[in-house]
Amino acid sequence: MIKTLVRKIFNLPGHDNIGVADWLELKQIRNGKVIFHKVYGWRHTPTTAGYAEMANLAGGVSSPVAFTYLALGTGTTAEADTLTALTTEITDSGLARAAATNTRVQTTVANDTLQMYKDWTASGVKILREIGAFNDATTGTMLGRKLFDAVTTASGDHFQATYKFKFSA
Repeated sequence: MIKTLVRKIFNLPGHDNIGVADWLELKQIRNGKVIFHKVYGWRHTPTTAGYAEMANLAGGVSSPVAFTYLALGTGTTAEADTLTALTTEITDSGLARAAATNTRVQTTVANDTLQMYKDWTASGVKILREIGAFNDATTGTMLGRKLFDAVTTASGDHFQATYKFKFSA
């Protein structure tokens, strides 16, 4: 609020820096019916390693790799920008890390948001609690991680995630 007031008094531009915020929408579908649906709003939770890789991507430095994978986990460790992996990544039950469908969408201005989407089909019971965006199929850099309310899958359930990263000033 003080920044906004100072900008108005001195007629300064409203853009101090570029930031990244993330947003998550989850759906669980069983027998064709949505049984869980929740949106976790905009927060600033990308990782420091993710910021570094975004700088590499922007400048074509150090052989950068785009973020194209989503992974689910069962961990409950608090979100922190220093994390480099999910606490407990799932590698089985049809819920392993997989390529996402990436698009650019508008949040504030045209194409300011990376949208990653994945629909997994569970082949067993898992209690899902975390999601992360990565730039490799098995290891790589984690762009961001979000915790969410526990979701217990059953065999045949679809678990859909739309994970967005908004770039803005």
